[in-house]
Amino acid sequence: MTFFALMNIGFDAKRAYHNNTGLGFFSRVLIRLLADQYPEHTYYLFNPRPGKSFQPNQANIREVLPKATLHRLLSAAWRSRWVTRDLTRMGINLYHGLSHEIPAGLPQTGIPSVVTIHDLFPEIYPEQYKPIDVKIYRAKLRYACGNATRIMAISEETKNHIIKIYGTDPGKIDVIYQSCAPAFMVPEPEEKKEAVRQKYQLPEAFFLHVGTIIERKNLLNICKALNSIRNDIPIPLVVVGNDGGFKDKVKAYLKEAGLEDRVCFLSEQLALAGKKPFVATEDLPALYQLATAMIYPSYFEGFGMPIIEAMAGGVPVITATTSCLPEIAGNAAWLADPDSPEEMANGFRKIYSDAAFAAAMRQRGLENAQRFRPEVYAGDVMKLYQSIL
Repeated sequence: MTFFALMNIGFDAKRAYHNNTGLGFFSRVLIRLLADQYPEHTYYLFNPRPGKSFQPNQANIREVLPKATLHRLLSAAWRSRWVTRDLTRMGINLYHGLSHEIPAGLPQTGIPSVVTIHDLFPEIYPEQYKPIDVKIYRAKLRYACGNATRIMAISEETKNHIIKIYGTDPGKIDVIYQSCAPAFMVPEPEEKKEAVRQKYQLPEAFFLHVGTIIERKNLLNICKALNSIRNDIPIPLVVVGNDGGFKDKVKAYLKEAGLEDRVCFLSEQLALAGKKPFVATEDLPALYQLATAMIYPSYFEGFGMPIIEAMAGGVPVITATTSCLPEIAGNAAWLADPDSPEEMANGFRKIYSDAAFAAAMRQRGLENAQRFRPEVYAGDVMKLYQSIL
């Protein structure tokens, strides 16, 4: 049996504490899984300023905030450069940059590092970002890929992009698939699902879309698919996700097509009712499991976590033929050209009308989700850490 010394592992925890979308969820899930499954190590979360999105209760997790007055005032500089002094002072054995970057000067400390690369979208689609954001992103990511000890890519698609765009040695890159939060892997009891249905005023049957309302998530074409089935399938679409600047265009189409009563923007509905405009984390598994199907035909993704969150709960999935989505969905999803509302509509029709087909999809989805079990994910990450110490 190989013995590995106890480790002090440091994390860039900015997004764990301050981000409520994909990068934040990724950070929180990984940190919690490691702390639970490998409690012998200590996990130091370097957080530039106090935040409320993450409140871990494990005794082996320690939050580290900047202490010096200058560091607190210039917290971004502390996170991106000055934090190296704290890493050395605190005896950190390994540092993990959870989202595309590591601090400048980290290699000079002698502390080995891992950087997780989720995607290279600003490199591939720079026209969809502000020029200054693209410039900053490129500088940070090139530095991280060039100077981190190892690179953790979240899909083969992302690994191939790193190799192609940065010329990185493939041997330096490990593909480690994420896991959804363990709660998504557990069937919810009927009373919980019914309580969630009542809490959010959900219809008896609905299709579900989860994701920020931005152009690449492709909600407009989902609505066009809904238009195609309006006379065949009398159930609405529930949209879970905040407006990323694209909702007005979608709503204009719904008004023109007379579909306004067929799409429920859940955040908007909650806000109108005087409630907090987001779904509570503990309610998400039940919300997924209430859906007839989850549709996620994004044009490009680094991973596509809603696919696994849905499949793990036995929900049929319609997703796209593009990017990493077929890689993550395996043989378990209905794949549609993201530019073809009719192919999406055909998926809706088949799942809704063919009970045997839908049941087979649910079973394949549950089997596919086993590839992303939390213990597999945490184990693969720990093996990566141990390989560079």
